[in-house]
Amino acid sequence: MRILWLILGLISFAIGVIGIFLPLVPTVPLMLLATFFFARSSERLHQWLVTHPRFGPSILDWQERRAISKRAKIAASISIAAAFTISVLIGLKPMLLAIQAITLVGVSIFIWTRPNT
Repeated sequence: MRILWLILGLISFAIGVIGIFLPLVPTVPLMLLATFFFARSSERLHQWLVTHPRFGPSILDWQERRAISKRAKIAASISIAAAFTISVLIGLKPMLLAIQAITLVGVSIFIWTRPNT
């Protein structure tokens, strides 16, 4: 089972790194997921990720206080608006837009109701 957790952690981490360069791919949630998987498979990788200068602070904020930085909230909101705008511009069907809008509003509410760091 540890091998499965390790593979899932490495996949989550890799997609999270891609998210640094692609604005619509969420980085921090994938790093949180990778942290979860690494905690069950590799103490060394878990420690490395938690103490990483770029990813560690956001991970620790979430683990300790379930908090999200204001900067991350703003970045997430911009990404959410961009994703919905692209969906409108490419002409998705109204039903799909409605489903997407409801989902994105729910995500936004969740993000903005978390404490700030």
